[in-house]
Amino acid sequence: MRLPFCFAFIAISLLLPCAAPSQTMSMPAPNPNSAASPAPQASHWDTQDGWVTLPNFQFGSGETLPELKLHYITLGAPHRNAAGHVDNAVLLLHGTGGDAHSLMNPVFSNVLFIPGAPLDITKYFLILPDGIGHGQSSKPSDGLHAHFPAYDYDDMVRSQRMMLDAMHVDHLRLILGTSMGCMQSFVWGETYPGFMDALMPLACLPVQIAGRNRLWRDLTMDAIRNDPQWMKGDYTGEPMAALRTVAGMLLIAGSAPIQMQITLPTRDAADEFLQKYMPRQMETLDANDFLYQVNASRDYDPSPNLEKIKAPLLHINSADDFINPPELGIAEREIKRVKNGRFILLPASDQTHGHGTHTWAAVWQQYLAQLLDASKSPPAN
Repeated sequence: MRLPFCFAFIAISLLLPCAAPSQTMSMPAPNPNSAASPAPQASHWDTQDGWVTLPNFQFGSGETLPELKLHYITLGAPHRNAAGHVDNAVLLLHGTGGDAHSLMNPVFSNVLFIPGAPLDITKYFLILPDGIGHGQSSKPSDGLHAHFPAYDYDDMVRSQRMMLDAMHVDHLRLILGTSMGCMQSFVWGETYPGFMDALMPLACLPVQIAGRNRLWRDLTMDAIRNDPQWMKGDYTGEPMAALRTVAGMLLIAGSAPIQMQITLPTRDAADEFLQKYMPRQMETLDANDFLYQVNASRDYDPSPNLEKIKAPLLHINSADDFINPPELGIAEREIKRVKNGRFILLPASDQTHGHGTHTWAAVWQQYLAQLLDASKSPPAN
C-alpha cells in the first residue's frame, strides 16, 4: 500500500513527513525556522477505527459498486440530548490525496483536541472519514484500476451521510473541511441543510473549478493519461514520467512562498530540497488513485445553491494560497449569498503556510471557537 501524498503539506514536506494510513500519527512538529532543529514529539491519540460497507452503491455517473467500503476513525464519545439526538458529533473532512490521519497531524490535533481547546475530545465526538478513493476506503488501486466508478464530490458527501446513518449519528454539531473537504463542506450545507449546526470550510472557493486551478489539475491528469506506461490504467509498474510531472505540479500548487524562503534561503538549499523531495513524493503516488482524486472535482459547483445553506458558515482562506488566490475576490462576493455566512482572509505571514494553512490550526483556532460559541443550540426539552 502506498502512503497518502499529503497534498496539504507539499511545501514543507522536507520538514513534516506523512504517516502511514494504518497508524495513529506521532511525529515531530516542524520548526519553520530551521529544518535541522529538533522538535518535541507529538501526543499519541487513541483513535478508534471503524468501517461501513454500503451495498450496491450507485454513483452519479450511473455506475454501481457491489460493495463500497468506507473507513473512518473516531475520538471521544457520542452524547445524546434529552430528545435522544446526538449533539456533539463533529465531522472532519480531509483534502485531496489525504486520509483520516491527515488531520491527526500535530499542528492540527495537538492544537484543537486537547482539554479546553475548541474540539476538546472530552466534550466532542470527532469523526474523521477516509473519502471514497482515499486511505482505506474503496479506491482504484484495490484492484479495479481505471474500471473503478468515476466518483465525484456529490458521491463522496452522500456516502458520508450514509456512513453516519450506519453509525446512528443523526446530527452534526460541526462540519470542518480542508481543501477538498472545504468544497465538500459547501456541498454538505446545500444537500443536507438541516443536518448540522455549523460549517467551517478552509481553503477553497464556492464556485466551479476554473482558471489556473483547473489548468494545473488538467496538466496532472493529462500527464497520466498520455504516458504510454499508464496503459489505460492497467499498468503493472507506475508511469514514472507522469508521476514526476504530478509531483512537480503538486509542489508548486501547495507552495508557501514565505515559508519556502525561510527554510530554503539559498540556491543550494532549494536544489537539495528538490533532489530529496521528488523521489520521496513519487513513492507516495498511485497514478490511478491520484487521477480519480483530482477528477472528482470536475463538476463541483455549489454557487447556484448557496442560498440553501442554513447553518452558520465561517469560510477561511489564506492570502498566500496558490490554489485559491485572494485577488480573484470570489470568496468575498459569494459569501454575501450565504444567509449566515462570514468570510475571513488570513494575511500572508511567517505563520501561514500557503494552501496548507488550513491544517495549521494555531493560525485560525480562535475563529473556530467563535463559530462554535455563536452556533450553540438551546437545550432540548
